[in-house]
Amino acid sequence: MTPAPAPAPAPTTILVIAKEPRPGRVKTRLTPPYTPAQAAELAEAALRDTLRAVRAMPARRRVLVLDGRPGGWLPAGFDVRPQCAGGLDERLAAAFAATTGPALLLGMDTPQVTPALLAPALAPDAWRHCDAWFGAAADGGFWALGLAAPDPRLLRGVPMSTATTGAVQRARLTAAGLRVRDLPVLRDVDTAADAAAVAAAAPGGRFAATLARLTTAVGR
Repeated sequence: MTPAPAPAPAPTTILVIAKEPRPGRVKTRLTPPYTPAQAAELAEAALRDTLRAVRAMPARRRVLVLDGRPGGWLPAGFDVRPQCAGGLDERLAAAFAATTGPALLLGMDTPQVTPALLAPALAPDAWRHCDAWFGAAADGGFWALGLAAPDPRLLRGVPMSTATTGAVQRARLTAAGLRVRDLPVLRDVDTAADAAAVAAAAPGGRFAATLARLTTAVGR
């Protein structure tokens, strides 16, 4: 009996860009109603959910591109790489520049992400007739970006944290002649209203449980 062929190896490196969840450095737009310490708890919960989801995804490598130091929230199976200095566009560009082969980058602000949601961009044939995967965010930014051939020039100079960041970034990809496929639009956690909506979308996660506990504590 002929043995079944081995499954094709995962072709893509997953990059997660994140900040160490320390009070006063993360999720500052959640204050108020939450204190800086509570906002950091929510950031850590979002990061844990994100890393747990990525851990379950097929990947050639899993890399945490981190501003700060890793803590007990980091599961096994990730390489850790420090972020470079500079604006967000420079830090994203550097994350891709340090990667060989296809790469998919996401942040820590979408704890509702699941392996199923990213499955099309991580399949063995994800890069057939496709040069880039793009996940737009509801606030006008983007939550995921995949490149078959990482090129930092595709990100440098894109204005970040604006209502048109996602549109400008996607236009940069198409202007370079890349064939782009879109992922579902997701909502980032920036404000208390965002946090409530994201928790409702993923009620079984650590983020939702942490939000429920802290919301009760602040009397909302």
